[in-house]
Amino acid sequence: MSSIAFNQVSVVGAGQMGHGIAQVCAQAGSQVILLDIEGSALKKAEAAISKSLNKLAEKGKITTSQKECALKNLTYTSEWSSLAPCDLVIEAVSEREDLKNKVFHTLAEIVKPEAIFASNTSSISITRLGAASKRPDRFIGMHFMNPVPLMELVEIITGLGTHPQTKDAIISYCNTLGKTISHSQDYPGFVVNRILMPMINEAFQALMEGVASAEDIDRGMKLGTNQPMGPLTLADFIGLDTCLAIMEVLHRGLGDDKYRASPLLKKYVEAGYLGRKTGRGVYLYEA
Repeated sequence: MSSIAFNQVSVVGAGQMGHGIAQVCAQAGSQVILLDIEGSALKKAEAAISKSLNKLAEKGKITTSQKECALKNLTYTSEWSSLAPCDLVIEAVSEREDLKNKVFHTLAEIVKPEAIFASNTSSISITRLGAASKRPDRFIGMHFMNPVPLMELVEIITGLGTHPQTKDAIISYCNTLGKTISHSQDYPGFVVNRILMPMINEAFQALMEGVASAEDIDRGMKLGTNQPMGPLTLADFIGLDTCLAIMEVLHRGLGDDKYRASPLLKKYVEAGYLGRKTGRGVYLYEA
């Protein structure tokens, strides 16, 4: 297996995670193609990246020249064929295994065979996704933290078929991105979400049972355990549908009732109260 230089990178999915990943890759000097089948999502992503880079420049985190270089490194498209020459493809679509498998089936027919595929999944089996990709040796998990341009960590997960050189190449690239790596075995939720999501879920249980108000639950955890935001605020930031999807992966994969999703969390998702992205979750947000 020959080594790969990630000169041309693509990110599939232009949502909050996808455009954040595209931004940090572009800042690191890669030529980046951000793909989404929705033109409106690409327009929002382009505006969000520009706003993020402007803020970083204003705060002195990057120079004006670095901002302009990052912007020039980015291309936006809805055409799958544009990804054919890419060295690395990072999938960042919604946390649904059927959707991710569909993406990788499509990519397998288009992208050159020596390219590496990575998934930003926060909970789904890398081994299963790798098998669906038709190139399990060149498949790996790259779980970025949100917001990607500001959060230092990338969780690296190898599947049963992941070749050691694939892992080494991705570790090297993460270092280029200025990220710190933690390693996880391929078990449901990996490390971060296996610990984080049950805490968020328990916060919903406490709210449902009337133990305390949402504000007091968040205040207690924020000030009592020195977290930057309370678990319910964090859930709104992540997206309640994503939190529910991860809890369901944990429950199915580990078979333990302690991972059963809170009925209140389910009810919010059923109502369409998904958090900041919809203007309403546990809390209300201005448009």
